[in-house]
Parts: sequence; structure tokens; C-alpha cells
Amino acid sequence: MEPVIAVRNLTKTYKKLDAVKGISFEVEEGEIFGFLGPNGAGKSTTINMICTMLQATSGDITINGFDANKQKNRVRESIGIIFQENTLDEKLTANENLMLHCRFYKVPKSKRQARITEVLEIVDLVEKRKDRVETFSGGMKRRLEIARGLLHYPKVLFLDEPTVGLDPQTRAHLWEYILKLKEKEGITMFLTTHYLDEAEISDRVAIMDKGEIIALDNPTALKDQLGGDIIELSTEDNEKALEEIHEKIEGAEVSVKDDTIHLKVASSDAFISSFIKTLNIPITKLNIRKPTLNDVFLAFTGRQIGEPEDE
Repeated sequence: MEPVIAVRNLTKTYKKLDAVKGISFEVEEGEIFGFLGPNGAGKSTTINMICTMLQATSGDITINGFDANKQKNRVRESIGIIFQENTLDEKLTANENLMLHCRFYKVPKSKRQARITEVLEIVDLVEKRKDRVETFSGGMKRRLEIARGLLHYPKVLFLDEPTVGLDPQTRAHLWEYILKLKEKEGITMFLTTHYLDEAEISDRVAIMDKGEIIALDNPTALKDQLGGDIIELSTEDNEKALEEIHEKIEGAEVSVKDDTIHLKVASSDAFISSFIKTLNIPITKLNIRKPTLNDVFLAFTGRQIGEPEDE
């Protein structure tokens, strides 16, 4: 089966800045494809090129079999986009917003109301269809934007930071709707996010930094590349504790962040009891966890995903 998105040697250059540096990847039909990276990594530039809103400097993009450089209108017919910012007309009702979108995408008149009802049912907003959008909560607006993006049955739905600015409970509920949508419609989803728990939902994740894709695999495989467990501890004297760790643990992988020592070990079960007995400095805090996608990013780049790049 042909991939629904195929990107080959894609670049974007602004004067002397290489924002995107010859990246290549494919997205299979029906999968959730996560695009993870810090601000300035090149994620938005890449998505804008794929969605035909920005001309690539070089490279090829194919969506649903159409060339994004030569068949822009056919590509636009094949995609839906949920922007990071609210783009609804808040003075109109939910139904009026969706009807306007139907007209933009030339949904046949005879099918418009049925299609509107269908997408409102998916996001549980049927009873709010006659209410003005300005009366909606932030979570309801995001759900309505998702409904709008589905009206013309897109092959690919782009979700650009879909839960930014929402509280954790609303974020969780919104993801219930998104995953229900995938189960019901089988739509391919292209997700950009800097929330690591959202990236974990993806079938595969591409990690982007400085205009390049530095890793691409399913979340479990990416974390398995690091292996072992992460021990996080604080002591009464971290400096002396670090000296002891380097003296007593050969080849220790150690880093320090925000007064916390991070120690990577093959197995915490076999390591922790002897480690505590060996360390002469009193431990004030101890936490053991499995590697996360942030640890993967840290291993590849030397910094955490929310951490700004050095000047």
C-alpha cells in the first residue's frame, strides 16, 4: 500500500538560515503520526509546506497521491487542519460555522446538514449546534474545530498543538474524542505537540531538532534504545555524591539537572539496594522510573525538549 504522505529530501531556506534540512519520511494510512520537537525545530515550517501554505526550497511532497507542489488544490481537498489558534467565527453559531466550511469545500447542499450532524455527534456537540461559539468553553471550541476539519472527509487530519492552553482534564477529554474518531473513521492523523504524553499516543513519532529528523520509530522502540531505568536522587551534598558515584560506579551515565542527579542503570532492582548502602552521603529524595521520550530527546541532543538552545 502506498503511504498517504511521502516526503523526500525536503528543504526550506530563509536567506542564510536552513530551517528544514533535507528531511524524508512516510506516513501510513490510518496511523497517528507524531511530530515532536522544541520551538524552532522546524516542525511548523515542515507542516506548512506539506499543507501547501508554504513553498519548499527543494524536495518532493505527495499527499493522497497528489503532488503538493503541482496539485495544491487536490492536496487541500484531501486534508483537514486544526490550527493551534482558534479560527472559528465566535459571533456565529456552531451550525453556521460548519455550514460556512461546507460551502468552502463544496459539500453538496443535499448532504450538508446530515454531514454537520454526523461530525457534531462525534464530538458530542449536537445539543450546542444553535449556540454562538463565543459562549463555548476552550475545550468545546477545540472540539468544534475538530468537527469542522472532518466535514469534507479528509484523508489526513493535521492537528497542530491541538490541546495547547487547555487544562489537563479538558486535554484528556479532547483526546478521548480524537481516539474515538480514529477508531470510527480510520482517518490518518498528523500530530505536532510538545506534550510528551500526547506523543506517546502516536503509532510512530518523528523527533525533530534544528531542521533535521534525529529519530523516527514507535514510542516504545525509541525508549527501548536507551534501555534500563532512570534513578533520580537528591542528597545533602550533591557535589560529594557525584564524586562518590564516579569513584564507585565504573562507566556511570550521570547528569545533573535542577539540583537532581540523574543516573541511568541497566536494572534498578539489581542496583538500588547496594547503591544506597555504598553511598556515604545521606539521600533526601529518590525516584526510579523508566525512560521517557524526553530522555530520548536528551540522549540525542544533550538537552531536554523544553530547554532553550545555547547561544
